Amino acid sequence: MLPLRRFVVLPWLLSGTVMFGLSYVWHGLLLSDLDELRIPLTLYFILAALVYLVLGFLLAVGVHKAIQYELISLKGAFPFFSMLLGAAVGFVVYLVIFVLGMSFAKDGMVHMVVDVIWQMVEQGVGGLMVSLGIIYDMHKRFLEQERAK
Repeated sequence: MLPLRRFVVLPWLLSGTVMFGLSYVWHGLLLSDLDELRIPLTLYFILAALVYLVLGFLLAVGVHKAIQYELISLKGAFPFFSMLLGAAVGFVVYLVIFVLGMSFAKDGMVHMVVDVIWQMVEQGVGGLMVSLGIIYDMHKRFLEQERAK
């Protein structure tokens, strides 16, 4: 069990940064959605960075709580279950975006399906980054304890 006081910044920032980077690659490079923005690009990047930091924080807290309440076991496929949690968060994020009408997707079912799958993949990778950050932190803490002996 991971104590909440041991919550570290690394999984949170790693998750948020990777998801922001994936979003830029997807929307900016592969789809060129950012060319069609109605707000200044700088403002979009600032707001997107804040959103991804919040999502990374929510994923990090969610994974920590799932470990604390033994919904996710560190002995099992911990990164896989963290990815599933991230994908579930991605689905919820898509629903919020869809209801608010802020999607990049054009009209049509194909765009909606691709958009929801992308959100789930993006946040799934965010969940994976949280788990890798937790694993790194646990390994670092183990090495520190071994040196102290």
